[in-house]
Amino acid sequence: MKIIYTHFLLYGSMLIMLVVASVIIPDNALYADPNAFNRLMKPPSERNPSPAQDGIHDPESAGVSSLQKPRQSFGALPKGKSGNYVDWVKALEGGDIAPRYDRDDPAAEPVIMDLNIVREVKGSMPNVVYPHKQHTEWLDCSNCHPAIFIPQKGANNISMASILLGEQCGVCHGKVAFPVSECRRCHSQVKQTTASMDKKASAQKEVTQ
Repeated sequence: MKIIYTHFLLYGSMLIMLVVASVIIPDNALYADPNAFNRLMKPPSERNPSPAQDGIHDPESAGVSSLQKPRQSFGALPKGKSGNYVDWVKALEGGDIAPRYDRDDPAAEPVIMDLNIVREVKGSMPNVVYPHKQHTEWLDCSNCHPAIFIPQKGANNISMASILLGEQCGVCHGKVAFPVSECRRCHSQVKQTTASMDKKASAQKEVTQ
């Protein structure tokens, strides 16, 4: 009798769990988007609200109604995956926007530095490629040097911990630039395997011979 009762409790508990799971777990259509469960991510209908509703501008101000609504101004721009969902680098490269390089001089031309800095990282993550070109199209060198980064090789001990605390790259990224959750936009250089390095070395040796 005791064994039968124990089995009844076991199977009864399993049945209850299955019923609860069938109610809680959504169907495939709902969880196909990995971000659908995240309550902190606003649905498309609530993104880029009007100035009177964005929590930044004073809704009582008479001038707020004269500001262009983001959805209207961003509508024709290349789409991004985060933030205000605009790919600003593509917008600049495509001529969709023409930001003023100098606040006081509309005729000032940017001093563009086309140089990539590669930072090797430990573990299996790809190396970080820092493109000066995309940054200097927007910013002057003094925006980053020397207060944020010392312009000297090996002088900057960069870590994800400091970036997530709003330091170094985190001064901008995650605030006015794409967030660090988009890992592959920075970690973009695939590391060479030992086999590929040996193959490259042998090919160079054959050329020299």
